[in-house]
Amino acid sequence: MKKIILSIIILFLVTCISYAQDLKLNTYTFGEGIVVSGKDNSSIKLSGYVQPSFESKLFTDPDHPDAYTRFRMRRLRLRLAGDALSNKLEYSLQLDLSGTSETGDESSSVLLDAWVAYNFSRELQVTFGQKSTATDNRELMMGSQSLQLVERSRVTSAFSTIREFGLFVDGTFNTGGGTYLKPYLTITNGDGLNAILKDHGGLKFGGRIDFLPFGLFRNFGQFRQVDVVRELTPKLVFGVNYSYNVGVSSRNGKESGSILYLDSKSNELLPNFAKYGFDFLFKYRGFSVLGEFVGTAAYVPDGITQRVRNDGSTSNIFLDQNGTQHVANYIKERMIIGDGYNIQAGYFFKNRISVDARYTHIDADSHSFLNNGTFYNRPNYYSLGVSKYLTKGYGMKIQGSVTYATPKSGSNDLSGSPITGNEWIFNVLTSIAF
Repeated sequence: MKKIILSIIILFLVTCISYAQDLKLNTYTFGEGIVVSGKDNSSIKLSGYVQPSFESKLFTDPDHPDAYTRFRMRRLRLRLAGDALSNKLEYSLQLDLSGTSETGDESSSVLLDAWVAYNFSRELQVTFGQKSTATDNRELMMGSQSLQLVERSRVTSAFSTIREFGLFVDGTFNTGGGTYLKPYLTITNGDGLNAILKDHGGLKFGGRIDFLPFGLFRNFGQFRQVDVVRELTPKLVFGVNYSYNVGVSSRNGKESGSILYLDSKSNELLPNFAKYGFDFLFKYRGFSVLGEFVGTAAYVPDGITQRVRNDGSTSNIFLDQNGTQHVANYIKERMIIGDGYNIQAGYFFKNRISVDARYTHIDADSHSFLNNGTFYNRPNYYSLGVSKYLTKGYGMKIQGSVTYATPKSGSNDLSGSPITGNEWIFNVLTSIAF
């Protein structure tokens, strides 16, 4: 880990030294990164942020065993980005050294972003590599350092793939009268983060289209949750998205090869997975509202006769939750099938205090991994948070939040103990960027 950090810093410094006569250091702003520009209008930027956090979970049932409390490094991001050829070419490399995924799970992947983009015009950009995908819900298009609450919503952690490897086409078109249309098209491997060993199934095809009726947001506000710039005029973006993954080898296309099936000839045969949604973001004078809906569906092909166990052996037993041999139901019960919506709002005061609230609802299909008693099976989440921003932007902030969750019958905690009451989750996070 230390070698990776040193390598990036050394690369940045060597680049600066090598071209010292042609480069100049732009004015540094705390939290916005170090930018070095060249005489040919090229530039390179080194930025990052650190987010130590505290989390505690309690239960309303007084007889339930003590819940867990943990301190951890929630995120530790380092990003190297740049442009060349008079801003025609852009590139980015982003690492996370905390060992935690964007949705809070443990992750063995250090590499987050690695892409190269070419701007054919001011309206059209084509990117190849690994990056976040516009076919996720809108919250995943927003930087982690700009979140209203300590954590992203449960809709995001349940349904999102976060990052994918492939081809991305993004557009921004002025449609007249101050309105803008932003289409996105994606073709990816459908296996989430970079699949080093093998790609499973076919490709994933998707797209999104956003409409901005009141013009563009200021200072990238469309991709940041809190209205820290306090938009002087109302700003609104709403959009729809859809994706279809041909042959998914995990619960929702996030982890390549974690769940595999075979036909009678032991050839790989996988279900297809569709995701769709619509969302919006509104900002005006410190007030912001984010609303999202996501739905998913699985299509199980005829011909699956075997499943691959974790140890590599196979079985032809497909017992669903009712104890009945049913291939399609069994497969769906291992996938994220259902829908959910998230609505959150907040107000950023002039003294840089933000007060925010969120309600999230998850509705699982009758056969879905969303009914899993340990990780899901909690249809309602109510959150309230307070944040203090110590600088004008996102350079440093302290956040606290409390979430109330309502587990359904059959739920249990991480140790396997049944939950008969509801859950309280407390979070505190400090974010420092450079």
